[in-house]
Amino acid sequence: MQYWLVKSEPEAYSWADLVKDGNTAWTGVRNYQARNNLGQMKKDDLVLFYHSVSEKAVVGIARVAQEAYPDSTTDDARWVAVDLAPETSLKKEVTLDQIKKDSRLENISLLKQSRLSVMPLKPEEFDLILGMSN
Repeated sequence: MQYWLVKSEPEAYSWADLVKDGNTAWTGVRNYQARNNLGQMKKDDLVLFYHSVSEKAVVGIARVAQEAYPDSTTDDARWVAVDLAPETSLKKEVTLDQIKKDSRLENISLLKQSRLSVMPLKPEEFDLILGMSN
């Protein structure tokens, strides 16, 4: 199993939206590295859902429901989407400030590549963030 983090502005598409919808196509990614990360996602991989810009916090755990397929929001075959489904809301959101303060997370992609919207996580990074939510 692999672990990931996806970022979304809550005003555009929030964790509550995903929970309400039950499943969504993760479309519109137009960064090559993020696209490559989408392409590496496997069914049932776990994904931290991060509210960017206004909240800056991890708020939930999703799972990959469908692996990469052509993104329906463009005719350009280079771009892909995956389907995500909600697993569980975090007991307590984990803020960017909390992540920055934990030296064990100093190399996490969220800090090193802050503009990247889809990024891999090491299992220990995933577990640390989950632990911070309890």
